[in-house]
Amino acid sequence: MSEIGGQPNRIEKNTKIKGDIISEADFRIDGKLDGNVKTSGKVVIGKDGYIHGKVECVNADIEGSFNGELLVSDLLSLKNTAVIEGTVHVSKLSVEPGATFNASCSMKGKGGLGSSSSASVASTPGVKTAADSQANSGERAKAS
Repeated sequence: MSEIGGQPNRIEKNTKIKGDIISEADFRIDGKLDGNVKTSGKVVIGKDGYIHGKVECVNADIEGSFNGELLVSDLLSLKNTAVIEGTVHVSKLSVEPGATFNASCSMKGKGGLGSSSSASVASTPGVKTAADSQANSGERAKAS
């Protein structure tokens, strides 16, 4: 994680917070947050971490659980232990096999054209999400 002015912000395991967080630095959440996060950095939800609320960030890596609205302006990476529910707006999506992705997802392309899909997917090896299909169709169109 890149750091602005020192250490990234951390909410440690066994810590529960209710409220909103606004920062320019990266955040790692290993505890529980009931509220919103807005940062111009990266948000990491650790394996034991949980957020219920709205998150706005540039990049996100999720190993734990999220329920709410997730707005990621660049890359959202879901690890195999991730559980996502709610609404997701993202430019790029990476889902490891085993991740649970039960969300309404909209992806915006480089040209600003948005495509929307509703996905309720428990990822398993060899299964493509709606996001995979959209990404592949876009690559084929560029190659033509």
